[in-house]
Amino acid sequence: MTAPSMISLVQKAFSSARGRVTEQALLGSRTWFRTGGAAEWLFQPADTDDLAAVMQNLSPELPVTTLGACSNVIVRDGGIEGVVLRLSRGFSDIVTEKDGLIVGAACLDATIAEHAAQAGLAGLEFLAGIPGSAGGAVRMNAGAYGSDIATILDWAEIVTRDGSVIRLDAGALNFGYRRSGLPEGAVVTRLRLRGTPASPADIAASISAIRAAREDSQPVRARTGGSTFRNPDAEESLLKAWQLIDQAGCRGLQMGGAQVSEKHCNFLINTGTASASDLESLGNHVRQRVADHSGVTLHWEIKRIGKAGVSE
Repeated sequence: MTAPSMISLVQKAFSSARGRVTEQALLGSRTWFRTGGAAEWLFQPADTDDLAAVMQNLSPELPVTTLGACSNVIVRDGGIEGVVLRLSRGFSDIVTEKDGLIVGAACLDATIAEHAAQAGLAGLEFLAGIPGSAGGAVRMNAGAYGSDIATILDWAEIVTRDGSVIRLDAGALNFGYRRSGLPEGAVVTRLRLRGTPASPADIAASISAIRAAREDSQPVRARTGGSTFRNPDAEESLLKAWQLIDQAGCRGLQMGGAQVSEKHCNFLINTGTASASDLESLGNHVRQRVADHSGVTLHWEIKRIGKAGVSE
């Protein structure tokens, strides 16, 4: 598709949009790694109706990428073609019910945990240990500290690629380890999380313990993402990803400005000068080292999106 044709399709799609549209929007500063290229067009919809209307007008020829809190993503140095969707203020409400919370997809997981504690709803404490947003948590069935989204989700509302607004029960999402069965191109807009009445003080204490454990074991103050690789299936290895990485001698390994964390070797770190290419290349090198050492193939948990830089 020629550039003028692409521009025409984008202008048509956004002709009545109420949200914010930015051309060549820099994305690096929005990611937890603090590196990466730009979005050709970044759209931050005002609300669900605004998002649905634009999706209806978006040509199927236009590539569309949805970004959440960007805590578990590497945006490649060449940026992202087409339209990038990012939910913000219009998708951050939290409504408290007697046995759960209805939350907007842009809500941070840690904020949801705090609201649940204040409402005296147990079962959502693990979200305090997940650095991301609710929508992304549904897409990847985020989990930590013995629980995951599949355990507490009642339903999720989505906007499909053709602009339809649909509510899906948890059972329809076919959750698995770090994955969901969301329709291709669908955007999660809000969801209901189930809780169990309990003492707010006890819930707050559990959240404090989770945060302390995370602070103690993960490089939370570095420029990093979430876990780099999924733990292997039990049939392939009973060891966790970090153990396999450690045994392969990768703890502290560096490539350009990227480094395997000394504190938790299933985390990559931008030491300050890393390009997205440095991070991805280091990750792939670690995968090869682990495969050579143990025969186990590690699979990326961090999503890598966009185009490689021109010099790569």
